[in-house]
Amino acid sequence: MIHYQLRCSGTHAFDGWFADSASFDRQAKLGLLECPVCGSSAVERALMAPAVPKKGRSPGTTRKPAIPDAPVAIAGEKLPDGVRAMLQKLRAEVEKNCDYVGDTFADEARKIHNGESDARGIYGETTPDEAKALADEGIEVAKIPWVPRADG
Repeated sequence: MIHYQLRCSGTHAFDGWFADSASFDRQAKLGLLECPVCGSSAVERALMAPAVPKKGRSPGTTRKPAIPDAPVAIAGEKLPDGVRAMLQKLRAEVEKNCDYVGDTFADEARKIHNGESDARGIYGETTPDEAKALADEGIEVAKIPWVPRADG
């Protein structure tokens, strides 16, 4: 993994982790990278200081990015426009490419996992207990913040 400091055309700075430099180049060329603040896809690498290992740490030792265990909530504040736009894009992609199964989500996920139903992307509702049971059974599920549609 390689860590880059990134900057959009609006001069917003943010971090990015990539498999290698070619992965960054490919994603940037295809316009797949977006600024989390303004949504601009004109993203480039920013100047970075070299990684100098601390005393006692070998130069080949790298730190993995910190990934939170749970989504971060912004309580009492308006959701930033860039974040809202990204979540609206995510919702549109899910609705376009996956089947809505409503409150039968847990049952349908089990059927797909056990080969009793066609393998496909699905979305719907489930209780936290049902989601935990699915995870305990080795069935991967993700909770997505469901914001109103961009056109709504």
